[in-house]
Amino acid sequence: MLKLLRVIAVVVAAIAICLVGTIYALIRLRHPSSVGVVARAFGSLHRLVGLKLIIRGKQNEVQPAIYIGNHQNNYDMLSIASMVPPRTVSVGKRSLIWIPFFGLVYWATGNIFIHREKRSSAINTMNKVADIIKEQQVSIWMFPEGTRSRGRGLLPFKTGAFHTAIAAGVPIVPVVCSSLHNKIDLNRWDNGTAICEMLEPIDTAGYNRENIKEFIEKCHTLMANKLAELDQEVAQLKQKK
Repeated sequence: MLKLLRVIAVVVAAIAICLVGTIYALIRLRHPSSVGVVARAFGSLHRLVGLKLIIRGKQNEVQPAIYIGNHQNNYDMLSIASMVPPRTVSVGKRSLIWIPFFGLVYWATGNIFIHREKRSSAINTMNKVADIIKEQQVSIWMFPEGTRSRGRGLLPFKTGAFHTAIAAGVPIVPVVCSSLHNKIDLNRWDNGTAICEMLEPIDTAGYNRENIKEFIEKCHTLMANKLAELDQEVAQLKQKK
């Protein structure tokens, strides 16, 4: 019964956020900060599934930048979404627009669509993204793994976010959320704690196409170590209960 009530509550709340968020974003003429407002509204729904969320490192926000987060599962919308800063839009596959309610608010808030199936189109889009960052002084939120990890740890990173950061001359800001795979049972009243932390910006100066793999490995190592650290802290918090 608890699971059913939670599913209904989350669905109704998510639809309401999408509808109100769409109107809000259109009134603001698709202002880039609308993405963060709607994302943080989704993030607030973590309470409906019995999850406590600890947020850290927001003092590390810089503009403009490329924010990269670990992509776990659908619960990202209730956790790491809370970390999206103002004047930050995301890059997503064009098929997202067809998701009922969500696709509309995703478009209305000014996010950037990309054809992932076409490599040439994806490259052109990322080049345009770099131009948008420089011209409009906005930040970009991306999941460099390219897909949900679903309990497989931090997957290898694709290069798009890093090429874009170097081309735009902006830093990479890693954002890590503790593991949520198999941690949430909707029939359980208390689903423990998740910790999301924004790390310090990583300067792109000195990196180019020749040594981009070194840059990617540096970011991946930092995020993997932080993920392990946060998971250990969450486990300790659970033991104290």
